[in-house]
Amino acid sequence: MSFEYGADGPRSVVVGVDGSETAYRALHYAVGQARRQGGRVLAVYADQIPSLAFATAVPLAASAVVDESTDTLVAELRTTVDGLAREYGVQAVFEVVTGDPVNALVHIAERERADAILVGASVQAGHKLFGSVAMRVVKIGRWPVTVVP
Repeated sequence: MSFEYGADGPRSVVVGVDGSETAYRALHYAVGQARRQGGRVLAVYADQIPSLAFATAVPLAASAVVDESTDTLVAELRTTVDGLAREYGVQAVFEVVTGDPVNALVHIAERERADAILVGASVQAGHKLFGSVAMRVVKIGRWPVTVVP
């Protein structure tokens, strides 16, 4: 097999998006990488159901699930992903998943046979105690993980 310039990196990347500045940078990085590699981007927004919902009642848990028609963050993320895909001529898919962000990224990476996972660096103080999404994905050890500051 011969070396192909510009075609030896990941062609399918999963990127976590959550509306944070670092996640937007990770999305832009993923789109640029997909453009250079002729690949595709799978942008994933994971909406966590608060643990309180499970402790109280099923109706509360059901109400915590994202309603894409009224959630402005989801609409903004979808518009951004679609706009970047058109602007840079790459294939991009935006998916909303309910649950833990790590499980969502891993599930979609497995399902789509992704080559890599990209995430923005965490800026939340609690992650120093419990581990950031990036560190938890790295510990799984199945894909190269890029953390974008």
